[in-house]
Amino acid sequence: MARRPLILTTLLTGLLALAFTASGPALAQAPKSEPPSARGKALPAPPAKLPRVKASQAKNLDFLFGALKAAPDEESAKEVEGRIWAVWMSTASDTAALLMARARLAMEHKEYDVALKLLDAIIKLQPDYVEAWNRRATLYYLRDDYLHSMEDIQQVLKREPRHFGALAGLGLILQQTGDDRHALDAYRRALAIHPHLDKIPDLVKTLSEKIEGRDI
Repeated sequence: MARRPLILTTLLTGLLALAFTASGPALAQAPKSEPPSARGKALPAPPAKLPRVKASQAKNLDFLFGALKAAPDEESAKEVEGRIWAVWMSTASDTAALLMARARLAMEHKEYDVALKLLDAIIKLQPDYVEAWNRRATLYYLRDDYLHSMEDIQQVLKREPRHFGALAGLGLILQQTGDDRHALDAYRRALAIHPHLDKIPDLVKTLSEKIEGRDI
């Protein structure tokens, strides 16, 4: 595989640092690389059905993340994960909730221009609504707009550093653009929060063997 141009390497490295330190935004868009181990994988998303929660229940996130890390098996972890997603998806604004529902349907029907306008409106209305940033990051990812996706991931992690979906998504983007070492770091950070995160343990194993070698 040909090496990436120096300017692309510099942009990705800088944006990675921004995502992990929650500093300023990036400005350029990267071309796409397609390693077979990552291409085609979707960013982690909330389950189709989530328990009902009130916006005030966000205070319970510390407890839920503790339960997630201590979950003894995948089934138990999925139950806790669903409750965390439900908190992230909840909003005290009925307007934002309605727009989010419409954005979700637009994305499901691949009406990406419509979904982008809806998510832009939600973020303008509720700039601290974490899941609006995460959904827009997913949308940019689906449009192969990786640097704008990473810019939104930065905003997610600024507001919720434990967002395992955003960290896993960051890993996928970095792996797809050829930065395996930083991708592995992002995956490991996601697994430290959610040890049973779907598909990520396999990616960690693959990249660990590739970068660090097999155990002797």
